Amino acid sequence: MQKLTKADLAAESVELLPGRETLLWDRNIAGILASNTSFAVNAATVLSAANSTALQGVTVTQF
Repeated sequence: MQKLTKADLAAESVELLPGRETLLWDRNIAGILASNTSFAVNAATVLSAANSTALQGVTVTQF
């Protein structure tokens, strides 16, 4: 990691953010729907195995 010098700090500049009233109607909303489904049945059997594959889905809607 490189150390900052006084010259580096003096070269930096800042910018003011707009007031809250300006940002009032700027909205960023995302609806997220996630699901994970898996089902396996091993009923009334002897010495057998049941396997299941998981189905996954993610949906993102941004407004």
